[in-house]
Amino acid sequence: MFILKLYAPFFSLQNWGNVLTSGKDWLIILTLILMECLLSVDNAVVLAAQTQVLPSKSDQRKSLIYGLWGAYLFRFIVIGIGTYLINFWEIKLAGSAYLFYLAVKFFWDERHPKIASKQPPKMISAKKHQGLSRFWRTVIGIEAMDIVFSIDSVLAALAISDNPVVVLIGGMIGIICMRGVAELIIKLMVIIPELQAMAYILIGVIALKLLVSLPPLNYELPNNLFAFFVLAIFLLTIGFHFLRHHRDSHHRF
Repeated sequence: MFILKLYAPFFSLQNWGNVLTSGKDWLIILTLILMECLLSVDNAVVLAAQTQVLPSKSDQRKSLIYGLWGAYLFRFIVIGIGTYLINFWEIKLAGSAYLFYLAVKFFWDERHPKIASKQPPKMISAKKHQGLSRFWRTVIGIEAMDIVFSIDSVLAALAISDNPVVVLIGGMIGIICMRGVAELIIKLMVIIPELQAMAYILIGVIALKLLVSLPPLNYELPNNLFAFFVLAIFLLTIGFHFLRHHRDSHHRF
């Protein structure tokens, strides 16, 4: 069956063994985790805000756990379908155009800020779903936000690696890291605001990587080379921030 063939790589012990013992694959996984964390800070903020409507810490934690399992299930389904669709050049072209759009939109919004663009997505109204408790309305809201925010990161991940197990592991660990250290990531990006711009520069680079893989170029940038590029850009961004901070401090005195 087509569905079984589509998801067969997820259930191949040999594929899992190859990924878990491959240094190159772990380099890609670490790249995906970094991308997931940097691109999902908004998601973490929105999820944290949604849970605040629940009266107890226990319910807040429980809603996030349910949302976490829902996010994993959604990733599993989307990655399986995505690894099939990404083989069509039309899908690659559309994905590349969409990623370019995200990068351009971010820098356009930075240059042309609007109050409306800074407002968080609307939460599920308490007046709707009267048959559901507040807890389950919150869980549904978390799932909806996960779906909206994860599409970008899944598309970017599939542009980096065509192995669904690599993408799944990177996404799963990235989700845990994003939720577990969301506050730390937010503080880090406040200290080094250039990290957010760096993430969208990488989105643009990934879009270019996807574009040059199309006919007639058919050039595939090696994944390990791309991972080193991401690490280098990350370190350069941090170095640039502290160099500029040092220069500004020197000029003030």
